[in-house]
Amino acid sequence: MVYFIAFLSFGVQAAGLVGSHGIVPFENFLKAIRAEFGGSAWRVVPTVVWLAPKDGTLTAVWVLGCIAGIVAAMGKWQRPALAACLVFWLSICAVGQDFLGFQWDALLVETGFLAIFATLSPVRILLFRWLAFRLMFFSGYVKLASHDPNWRNLTALHYHYETQPLPNPVSWLMYQLPMAFQKFSTGLTLASELVVPFLFFLPRWWRGWAAWIMIGLQALVFLTGNYTFFNLLAALLMMWMFIGPERLPKLTALDIALPALVGLLSVLVCLAQLSIPLPPGGAAILHFAAPFEIVNSYGLFAVMTTDRDEIIVEGSNDGTNWKAYEFKYKPGALDRAPPIVAPHQPRLDWQMWFAALETYQQNRWFVNFVVRLLEGEPAVTHLLAYDPFAGTHPMFVRARLWRYHFTKFGEKGWWTREFRGEYIPVVSLK
Repeated sequence: MVYFIAFLSFGVQAAGLVGSHGIVPFENFLKAIRAEFGGSAWRVVPTVVWLAPKDGTLTAVWVLGCIAGIVAAMGKWQRPALAACLVFWLSICAVGQDFLGFQWDALLVETGFLAIFATLSPVRILLFRWLAFRLMFFSGYVKLASHDPNWRNLTALHYHYETQPLPNPVSWLMYQLPMAFQKFSTGLTLASELVVPFLFFLPRWWRGWAAWIMIGLQALVFLTGNYTFFNLLAALLMMWMFIGPERLPKLTALDIALPALVGLLSVLVCLAQLSIPLPPGGAAILHFAAPFEIVNSYGLFAVMTTDRDEIIVEGSNDGTNWKAYEFKYKPGALDRAPPIVAPHQPRLDWQMWFAALETYQQNRWFVNFVVRLLEGEPAVTHLLAYDPFAGTHPMFVRARLWRYHFTKFGEKGWWTREFRGEYIPVVSLK
C-alpha cells in the first residue's frame, strides 16, 4: 500500500515535474546521460523508461506501479507484483532528478528489494531488523556527528516545528510549548534513535518494547509534520520485531547469497558514514551499486535549520505591478493555515524549501521553473494553488526572499514575515 501511495502521489505531479513540458524534462536528462556514458547509460540510470523515453512511457510506469501495489496488497501473485513495484519505483527514482532524491524514496527501494524475498527464515527476518537499525540509529548518529549545537543543547525541536519543510497546524501548537518541554522531547528523540535500536536484536520482549517506542515516535512525527509516506514505512518496518522465525530444516542458496550481498554493501555504507577508511575495492563496489539503491545511508536533520526563509515568486506585465504565485502547500499567504497533506508529497513545494537554503545558481531546476512560468506552461502552473496569469503568461518574473515566523497565541493569522532581499532578479524570456 505504501508503494501505491508513492506511485499515485508522484503520478499526479509527473507531467509538471519531469514531463516533456515540465521543470526538468526526463527526456533531456536521458539524452545527456547517453551522450556521456554510451552503452553503459542503463547502469548509471537504471530505468525501464530507456525502452521508449516518452511521456506516455512514464505515465505507464506509474500507473502500472499503482496496479502492482494493489495486487501485492491483495495477496495474490505477491512476489511478482512486488518485483514489478521495485522495478517501476526504481525507474521513477532514476529519472526524477532533483525531485526524487529523498531518503524515503531510497528507503522504499531498499525495503521493497527485501520484501520480494520475505519469508519467516531467521536470516531474512534479521535483514529487515538490520535495515530498521540502520535507519533509526544513523538518524540519531548524524545529529551528534554534525556537532550542531542545537542538538547538543537540546533546543533543536524548538526550531524544528517552525522551520521544517511543510508544517501543519499541530506544528504551530507544538511551537508554542515552553522550552523545558522542547528540551525534554529533543532528549527523548535522541535517546530513542541512539539507544533503542540496539534492542532490535534482543529477545522478543525487548524487541516489542523497542518497536512500540519507535512506532510512537513515528506517530508523533506524522502528527507534527508532513513527511509523506516515510513515517508509515518506518513504522511498518517495526512489525518485523514482533515476528518470530520458523525453524527451517536447512538454509537455501538464497538464504546465503541475500545476506552476503546486503551485508557486504551495508557494512561498506556504514563504514563510509562513520568516516572509517574502506577496505581496498570498497569504494568501487559502492560506486557500482549506488544507482540501484538496494542499500543506502540514512540520517535526517543532521543540522537543524533555525530560521525559515521562503521564496515568494511574482509575475508582472509592466515591471511595476506584481502578482504573487501561491503554492498549494508551502507557506505563502500569512493568514493561510499550514496544511495537512501527508502521505502525499508535493515535491515542488518540498524543493522550494531546499532552494531557500541556497542560491538560485545552486538550484538550476529553479531557473527552469521560472522559464516555465514565463511561458505560462499549464503542466507546471497546475502544480500551483493560484496562477494570477491563468490563460496567459507574464512578461516578467522575479523571486524575493522573506523570513517567516509562526505567530504566537493571541496574534492574528498563522505567520509573520520580514523582507530579506532578492532571490532571483527580474527576468523575461528575452
